Amino acid sequence: MDRATRVPKILFLSAVVLYAASWALGLAFLKSRDERLADWQWTLLGGGLLFHLADFAGALHGFWTYPENRFFFPIHSLHGALSWLAFANALIFFIVEGLTRLRILGAFVLPWTVLAMAAAALAAPQLGPLPVKLQSYWLDIHPMVLLVAYTACANAFGVGVVLLIQERQIRSRMPGELCFRLPALEDLDRLHRHLLTVSFLILSVGILMGAHWALRAWGRFWGWDVKETAAAIAWLLYAGCLAMHRWRNLRGKAMVYASTVAFAWLLFVFFGVNFISERHQFFAN
Repeated sequence: MDRATRVPKILFLSAVVLYAASWALGLAFLKSRDERLADWQWTLLGGGLLFHLADFAGALHGFWTYPENRFFFPIHSLHGALSWLAFANALIFFIVEGLTRLRILGAFVLPWTVLAMAAAALAAPQLGPLPVKLQSYWLDIHPMVLLVAYTACANAFGVGVVLLIQERQIRSRMPGELCFRLPALEDLDRLHRHLLTVSFLILSVGILMGAHWALRAWGRFWGWDVKETAAAIAWLLYAGCLAMHRWRNLRGKAMVYASTVAFAWLLFVFFGVNFISERHQFFAN
């Protein structure tokens, strides 16, 4: 392994280790009131983000050695998409934790970063030239926006899990200490709903961007590709959750169950449909 490939790999693995350590401290903080654990969780998460940024810079340098790849980001491969997904999830929680001090939620949100990084480590980075069909500035916008939407949906799912745990604690005759450390049910319900709303808005923007790109590239904004249809179903599921809340007062546990169905479908869209879609496959050499 030469230096050109060894250094990025070290940076990537360092980010994985720091993310995993941050999550482990989040799990430990569930059973301890020691605020130092939460402080170190936030510090290690920040360190992981810095190493991850350095890894992005190295990947970008190697990707741009091909003239046709200049000014594009390598997120169209499975490795690149998962890496960006993990980074966005970690960054969002890093900011939220710094602003709201809801540190105890790290145990439920950071698993997505660790799992995405572990999966990205198993996928080979794409280092070849971009196909002509992908050489559009929309490549830097459309997928990245959708991946941020997926991240917001994952955060909403994590908060939903916390809500279910808290509700079960409250309904039990002997609630544990965790019940008094987790946010109130009303606060969790509000945060869950706000995350779903933000996720839905970002998902809508990402889908509209894809439709505009398709119109410019192929002369139509919708072609009933497998990925397009599956993404539309995901959009309808999340729209249904928010509509049921607005007009049927769906909230709490019922809202979590409904949004979990939408999130499960979204996972299928990302991990399953991208391998069978004709126009939305992950690119690899």
